[in-house]
Formats: sequence, structure tokens, C-alpha cells
Amino acid sequence: MDTLTKITIRAFLISGLIYAGLMAGFDYSKGKEFEILIFLFRFSIFGFFMSLAARYKHKRQFKNEQLDDNNS
Repeated sequence: MDTLTKITIRAFLISGLIYAGLMAGFDYSKGKEFEILIFLFRFSIFGFFMSLAARYKHKRQFKNEQLDDNNS
């Protein structure tokens, strides 16, 4: 597995779990019950968009490093 794929998967899992966990905590503090479907929805949607952002950032950073190496 290449590094870009690893970064994408890590960003998806970490950011999705943290966001969904915090939102579940906020819902629980307001007296709502834990709902697994809402948790999974928040986890997958937020994780997906954060993994796209991380992938874009690292792809761009890698391209800039290659250009810098070629210019040196």
C-alpha cells in the first residue's frame, strides 16, 4: 500500500471517529439516547470529506517537493 492510501485511510478513521464521538457525547449530554445509525452516518460523511482534504493536501505537497527536487 502506498503512503497516500495510508494517509487517506488514517484521516478517514481518525477524523470520523473523533467527530462522531464528540457529536454522540454532545447528544448524550442533552439527554438524547445513542443512535448507531446517526453515529455511523456522521462518522462516514465527516471522515470521507476529511480524507479527501488530506489526500488533496498531501498530493499537492508531494508534487511541490518533486518540483523543488527537480529545480535543485
